[in-house]
Amino acid sequence: MKIRAFPFAAALGAAALLLLASAPHARADDTGDLVARGRYVAEASDCSACHTVKGGRPFAGGLAFRLPFGSIYAPNISPDPIHGIGAYSEAAFSRAVREGVRRDGASLYPAMPFPSYARMSDSDIHALFTYFMKGVQPVASATPAISWPLSMRWPMSLWRAAFAPSVQSAQKDVARPFPDSAIARGAYLVEGPGHCGACHSPRGIALQEKTLSASSGTLFLSGGAPVDGFVPTSLRQDQRTGLASWSEDDIVMFLATGRNRKGEAFGGMTDAISHGTQHLSDADLHAIARYLRFLGPNDPKATAWQYDPAAATSLRQGNATARGAKVYVDHCAACHRTDGAGYAPAFPPLAGNPVVMSDKPDSLVHVVQSGAALPGMARAPSAFVMPAYGQRLSAEQIADVVTFIRGAWGNNASPVDATSVASLQHSAPPPVLSEKPVPLN
Repeated sequence: MKIRAFPFAAALGAAALLLLASAPHARADDTGDLVARGRYVAEASDCSACHTVKGGRPFAGGLAFRLPFGSIYAPNISPDPIHGIGAYSEAAFSRAVREGVRRDGASLYPAMPFPSYARMSDSDIHALFTYFMKGVQPVASATPAISWPLSMRWPMSLWRAAFAPSVQSAQKDVARPFPDSAIARGAYLVEGPGHCGACHSPRGIALQEKTLSASSGTLFLSGGAPVDGFVPTSLRQDQRTGLASWSEDDIVMFLATGRNRKGEAFGGMTDAISHGTQHLSDADLHAIARYLRFLGPNDPKATAWQYDPAAATSLRQGNATARGAKVYVDHCAACHRTDGAGYAPAFPPLAGNPVVMSDKPDSLVHVVQSGAALPGMARAPSAFVMPAYGQRLSAEQIADVVTFIRGAWGNNASPVDATSVASLQHSAPPPVLSEKPVPLN
């Protein structure tokens, strides 16, 4: 509790009475501030994206994670004492968040990114616990049961022992030296609560992240495995497939609005921005951007993208004989232009786009097949939709247009065949826009 002292010239008795009278109010203010801080930590940690079903009560859980052997479900983390975490002590809460162990001693699945959350500070955990206990409404909603064999949680204890860091070792890594405090703050947010590596770092045969921080090498944030049909790109300073061409302001704008002059968010990244990064302060957004620009490339030998006007010149001359060019002119050029420059930030450029030039074409194929929706954000309320062409174009036509986009304007990425396109068909429902922008708290 913070108490402001009166000057010594004041009478001690009067000062004592004033301090005692103000103490309950001060405690209330401190609790309110702690709840607000905990809400901010929850947003930085993207808790809502997994623990709130679209259209459901906040943090009531139930979101399904579909695995080859069945489904697991995000638990109810509202303060309901029976179905949620209302009976958790702060110590039990901390152990669940940072070590992946429930109050009853059972192991959590690492869909809960506790290997990253192990880096979170005691003060952030305390604020987060206060927020969930005093700032979130309890919801008496049971989480769906997990069927066998996923109901057996003992293998997860072995997984934790093999791959999850201890809180002590994670905290030690957090304290490593950085060039300045802003980069250190960005590293904490990215590697810890933001758990960016959970998607953007490669995983091993046991689905463990091969590296949990930049201190372990350049694989960290070098790009991840497909998630719901999309391939997370490199967040390092890699040419062509990473963020080497993005400025600090480009990264900040993307995290705050889901769009910038270089591209737009799609797939799970829209949720990460909508529920998470758009709520961060400008100082923290710039800290994240500075940290990402601080990271070296995973492939230092890669050459920078250079624009090639040949494809644009041919299209402007009415020559659409190249493979996929006619499909592009008929279905794509109105928004993305014949020169591939788009109309950013409304319609992103395809020329020089890291997603387009990725070694894996999955994301581009999936967007063409299933479309994409960018909801309005507090700082950018306009919403945009990319239509789905999976029912309008054949696999051969999609392969052709994706090949054209990946080869034009200096992108020079490998072609795609119809067999690959057919194998990437995704059964997820088409994207749906929110009725209104998510408010900035």
